[in-house]
Amino acid sequence: MSKKDLLYYLALQKAEGVGAINAKKLLVHCGDAQSIFDEKASNLSKIAGIGLYVVKSLKKKSLFEQAEKELEFIAKNNIGYSLITDGHYPDKLKHCADAPIVLFSKGDINLKDRKIISIVGTRNITSYGKSVLEELVESLISYNPIIVSGLAYGVDIYAHKLAVKHNLQTIAVLAHGLDRLYPSVHRKTASEMQKNGGLFTEFWSGSKPEKENFVKRNRIIAGLSEATIVIESAAKGGSLITADLANSYNRDVFAVPGKLTDTYSKGCNNLIKTNRAALLSSVADLSYLLNWGKETAVKTVQKKLFVQLKTEEKPIYNFLKDNGKQQLDQIALHCDMPIHKAVSILFNLEMSGLVQPIPGKIYRVV
Repeated sequence: MSKKDLLYYLALQKAEGVGAINAKKLLVHCGDAQSIFDEKASNLSKIAGIGLYVVKSLKKKSLFEQAEKELEFIAKNNIGYSLITDGHYPDKLKHCADAPIVLFSKGDINLKDRKIISIVGTRNITSYGKSVLEELVESLISYNPIIVSGLAYGVDIYAHKLAVKHNLQTIAVLAHGLDRLYPSVHRKTASEMQKNGGLFTEFWSGSKPEKENFVKRNRIIAGLSEATIVIESAAKGGSLITADLANSYNRDVFAVPGKLTDTYSKGCNNLIKTNRAALLSSVADLSYLLNWGKETAVKTVQKKLFVQLKTEEKPIYNFLKDNGKQQLDQIALHCDMPIHKAVSILFNLEMSGLVQPIPGKIYRVV
């Protein structure tokens, strides 16, 4: 995309009342950002969700004055950017309804054909959380994933530091513009990250790390990744918001369990208890549910005329045999069993060469 294209996308992003969802509606209707500003107000107002306030906002000349200034900042500071219509825009994020139409970046970021996971948690990480996180990241090395987090105190910064230590690409999603860094004490780590990874934000220069911005940035953390892992969390916290966002995007969520009496395990335990997260005890749990490291081609298994099944395996096997490939939650629902039990049975069926997992928590009979 040219600088002219970027200018129009910046103006669209800055227009009051538009937002990410309406911006996409306008882009679909008009074809590109410039055409939105060239379109008649009467035609724009006919688009569902685009009211008179939005139309008036789009017609303000000041939008382009602000966009020109931001364009100068981008050029002067060598800021990278991705428009949602670009081929190099993060693929998983693009599929989120509220993904930003412009994403700014700094560093050496390469998302192509990579496994991407988000790691989040409390700002008050305990020795238990550190131990779990250290073991997790070390076990992930062979999969070479990109680790995404928010550069905050606690779990976030510890995850970034461990990724840097083990030469894994890591990305921090910021709640402010790229003219500053918050918290400033993490500046050294942020600089090191840009050698193999870097920073993402949807916020313009001058944007401060205000409270509401952290919730907005959490949706990007969840949207970038195929799975979100919550290491530690109190009963309430930003990491639980990120987990809920990941669930809303139909992404996998994992949580590390802890003692019932531990303050910073209550959030994780509740996620598991309410089936909003899978229990994570090791990387094996992650790789199995995400189907990492498995060959896409299934080894040929000679069909048996009579398949010997255990009593508990029959409902799942017969359901898949009769209905074709199915998602994990549908299997558990139809067979009237908890998800953790269905996962255990499916694993046994897979080891017997009778069932094959497919990315997206989908299974089918071989």
